[in-house]
Amino acid sequence: MVQSFMNDETENLVLRALRRIEISNDGIREDMREVKTRLSLVEQQIGVMGQQIASLSGRIDRVELRLDRIEKRLDLVET
Repeated sequence: MVQSFMNDETENLVLRALRRIEISNDGIREDMREVKTRLSLVEQQIGVMGQQIASLSGRIDRVELRLDRIEKRLDLVET
């Protein structure tokens, strides 16, 4: 009878510990979902920024070509 009580007591302790672990894991899962969502948004924003940088680079190249032509036309550069 004493052994049965000890086994029940031990089982209850283990079950309570497992429930606490499960509750903690649920919180971690929810946090991970939020982190993944936010990371996805950051990745999208980085992609947009890359496109904007490429666009600006193209515009700068065109301005540079125009400036070169202007400098040549006005004889502002040594050839």
